[in-house]
Formats: sequence, structure tokens, C-alpha cells
Amino acid sequence: MYRASDRVEQDEWLSEIEAAAETLDLGTQARSHAVDLFLSTLPDEERSKRASLAASLYVGALVAGEERSQTAVADATGVSRLSIQKRWKALIERVGLEAPDW
Repeated sequence: MYRASDRVEQDEWLSEIEAAAETLDLGTQARSHAVDLFLSTLPDEERSKRASLAASLYVGALVAGEERSQTAVADATGVSRLSIQKRWKALIERVGLEAPDW
């Protein structure tokens, strides 16, 4: 879980989630899931935050039933598809969900 102050401290990253979600035409539920996932699994290292943001957005869309391809999310967030591919399953399991088997 995250603290309310995390939203303030991570405002720049949350703005990037919103911008990427807008590019991907994601709904409110997917955006909310992405923000919650990002803040709940916030990495300590600054250089890891962009990849975590992308994986959170991918999983948030997936959980909300608004699937987007890893390539589309990667393009919208400025990371490689491989960055998302490496992180999304661990992220989904870290928050207590079961990753799909496809």
C-alpha cells in the first residue's frame, strides 16, 4: 500500500501515466488501476520508474479489460517492449493477482 504523500511526491510520474493513458485511449478504471499499481510497487531507483510506469499501465489496462499491446504501451511510455515483457507478470503477482497463462 502507499501513502497519500506518495501521490504528491510522484506527481510528475502520475502525470506521465495520465498522458500515456490518454494516448492509449484508456478509460478511468484502467488509469486508476495503473496509478495504484505504480504507487504500490514504486521502485527505489529513479532509473527503474519509467519501466515500472509502463508495466503498471499495461497491467492496469489488462485488469480493466482494456487490453493494449505491449508495443503500444511501450511506444506511449517511451520504453522498450522488452522492459514491459520483463516486468508485467512479476508486477501482477506482487499485488496478489494471478497472471494469465497465454
